[in-house]
Amino acid sequence: MIEIENLVKKFGPFTAVDGISFKVEAGQVLGFLGPNGAGKSTTMKMITGFLAPTSGKISVCGHAVNGDARAAKRQMGYLPEGAPAYGEMTPAQFLQFIADVRGLSGSHRTERIATVIEQLHLDRVINQPIETLSKGFKRRVGLAQAILHDPKVLIMDEPTDGLDPNQKHEVRELIKGMAQDKIVVISTHILSEVDAVCTRAIIITNGRIVADETPQELIARSPSGKLDDVFREITLAEHLS
Repeated sequence: MIEIENLVKKFGPFTAVDGISFKVEAGQVLGFLGPNGAGKSTTMKMITGFLAPTSGKISVCGHAVNGDARAAKRQMGYLPEGAPAYGEMTPAQFLQFIADVRGLSGSHRTERIATVIEQLHLDRVINQPIETLSKGFKRRVGLAQAILHDPKVLIMDEPTDGLDPNQKHEVRELIKGMAQDKIVVISTHILSEVDAVCTRAIIITNGRIVADETPQELIARSPSGKLDDVFREITLAEHLS
């Protein structure tokens, strides 16, 4: 379980995340939605231990992120925004490096590397420098490193950004397959992706949670039956309040 309690992050006088609380359990795919600057990426960086909160508590699988960060990070796979990697490395070298970082060894190491290469269809670019890859393939390399150690918790910031429609479908199916026994949190601006893969959606605006429902419940709010419309209505109402 991920447990967030009264989480706050301030950058000087600016409050990016303003006292949010929520829980996510195994088997859930949580879509984390909001306009640009709402606090989505900041929250994900705090959950994964890349940013320290100003105040509040974060627990991942029973480990306090601000108390036992290393134990918490062992449980997580993280795909940051932009899927950063070492451009001079090939995907093969990068995955070997990540396997070292994650402490994978022996036959399990070999099996996991082969599995993610197959799942993300990296075979034909496996020995090509990452800096020469298309945006879509860079995103797939980022996904591969995030799931390499078969984590219990998977945090992804825009996981299908830059992928073509077929690749998006493949990644969405991969996420749905992994979600059976994992916690998956996705930040995305593609609302159709939320409807396609998420079992729950949190909308955050101005650093505060303004909705926490299933995608179907959100869609039912709008006369048009479109998630885009209800998203605009909720975020606009919060902006005007």
